[in-house]
Amino acid sequence: MKSQVGQMFIELVLTIGIALILLPSLLTGFVATREGKAQQNQRLEAVGLLKESQEAVRSFREKNWNTFAINGTYHPQIASGSWSLISGSEQINGYTRQIVISDILRDATGAIVSQNGNIDPSTKKVVSTVSWTSPFFSNVTSTQYLTRFAGNTVYSQTSVSDFNTGSKSGVLVTNTSGGEVTLGGGGSGDWCSPNLSISAIDLPKSGVANAISAIEGKVFAGTGENASGVSYATVSISNANPPTGEILGTFSNYKTNDVFGVSNYSYIATDTNNKEIIILDVSVTPYTEIGFFDAPGADDATSVFVVNNTGYMTSGEKLYAFDLTETTGSRPILDPDGVTLSGEGEEVVVVGNYAYIAIGDDSSKEMQIVDVANPLSLRRLGYGDADPARLNSGEKGKDIFVNQAGTRAYVAVNGKAGFPDFFIFDTSTKTGSRPIIGKYEANGMTAKGITVVPGNRAILVGTGGEEYQVINIATESGPVRCGALNIDSGVHGISSVIEGDGDAYSYIITGDANAELKIIQGGAGGTFSLNGTFESSTFSLDNDVAFNYLDFVSQTPVGTTLMLQVGIAHKDSETNDCSNVTYAYVGPDGTPTSYFTASDAIPASTAASGFVNPGQCFRYKAFLSSTDQIVSPTLYDVTVNYSP
Repeated sequence: MKSQVGQMFIELVLTIGIALILLPSLLTGFVATREGKAQQNQRLEAVGLLKESQEAVRSFREKNWNTFAINGTYHPQIASGSWSLISGSEQINGYTRQIVISDILRDATGAIVSQNGNIDPSTKKVVSTVSWTSPFFSNVTSTQYLTRFAGNTVYSQTSVSDFNTGSKSGVLVTNTSGGEVTLGGGGSGDWCSPNLSISAIDLPKSGVANAISAIEGKVFAGTGENASGVSYATVSISNANPPTGEILGTFSNYKTNDVFGVSNYSYIATDTNNKEIIILDVSVTPYTEIGFFDAPGADDATSVFVVNNTGYMTSGEKLYAFDLTETTGSRPILDPDGVTLSGEGEEVVVVGNYAYIAIGDDSSKEMQIVDVANPLSLRRLGYGDADPARLNSGEKGKDIFVNQAGTRAYVAVNGKAGFPDFFIFDTSTKTGSRPIIGKYEANGMTAKGITVVPGNRAILVGTGGEEYQVINIATESGPVRCGALNIDSGVHGISSVIEGDGDAYSYIITGDANAELKIIQGGAGGTFSLNGTFESSTFSLDNDVAFNYLDFVSQTPVGTTLMLQVGIAHKDSETNDCSNVTYAYVGPDGTPTSYFTASDAIPASTAASGFVNPGQCFRYKAFLSSTDQIVSPTLYDVTVNYSP
């Protein structure tokens, strides 16, 4: 009995002890569960108030950026049917709601930073908070970065009249595509509007001219279609406007297939077996034959080109190099075997250490590249195939032009009707099959000659159709016709010259027996420059605005660059205008050493450089450059986005 009572007592003590341990936890859990349910409801209500704040902020931002952009603490309120922001926080059914608007800072890369940055006038940091204190303190919060975008205005320059209000140095305003800025092209004419107003020159006798070469002040011409004319004639070109031509001297006894002239000597490619190249002294009249080159084999010379003390000649399927350290007597061959081409060489041009040859038979390679760095050992390298898919047959390379950098070869090609007559090959690499960048179909012309002139223009000549066609090659992948002439007697060759005073002309030889040599003025005004700047006219506003974004459209062929900077200033405090203010031009990072190479955001004020934004006076400056006088970058349109 006593044992049972003692056992019951022990069990009671244990039960009470366990209860004392568990009951507080159970009671706390019951209370927490009850209060947690209330806290969950409070949080849901708070989140709803927070989302309402976010929508109110966005709505107010869109309605009036200038009012929205004032830093401070606010709360949202409906006024006249739309959201407004009222200064200070608010109390709503036990909740405290506030919206804090503040500036953001950006570093030189445009990234948001907490210190040591520049204020972005077009972005604000918005922190919305809803808090409550019962049953204990809690809150929900959100952070937004809002930018101005509604109500923005733009200012654009896109036409000839727009650009003509700016300041130009080494650049021109042209009207090929409705108004654009480009490097000076030479000449006061327009390549795309050719005419025959300049008096033509009648070469002696009645031969059909087919060879031409030109330098400033002289044109060298020859006949090869028949033996009825002189073999060669030098024509003096006056430096007048318009120029006039005068026959300085002639030379006969050979049938001329090509001619290359320099100041005192001319080199004629002939069909004479033991004198494929003859050398003329043209410094005095009568002209005399002083030297020659006898190439191996019995093929005629089809073309000739001279660089320093080396001459190059195509004959049949061969390219030969010969020594010109002296110009008299028989000139020795440098590489006895020459180099075998993929077909018959039609025309050769040498730029740097490479020769570029138009291949003139039914070869699958209309253009060939040969390494001539060592004239004693010529090496065949790459090639250009105008018809790699073999969609045509019988296409022939007729003439070739290569830019100064040797990165582009422009080839005139004969093919079937509907097949392109003009090709641009990428020759930046010299080996293997060189890719076609662009091509152009001349609509019925049989192409015979090609030249490329400043201002991104190529001129293709031939017989049939429009015999003189000007091609806009600013967009290399899509050359387009921009002008033409009908010369029904046919055009058999072309050469172009930019004079030291900036005048530019193309010289063509035609089938017109009474006026074989014709002169066509081209260019776009002003002497060509490899570098130029364009500074826009001033865009002036009554009040400070934030300039947000610079958008521009340009074309930059290989070897050219186009960059922009922007300048913003406050009006002169005394005159209240922009006429005497100073602009600190900067690029997208806010420094004077950076440039816009593509459309980008305009930076905020940069105290170190003197650049300001917002401001009332705006200008931009464009910097154009080229490594080759025949190609130029082009600026078509400029637009700046700004916000009041």
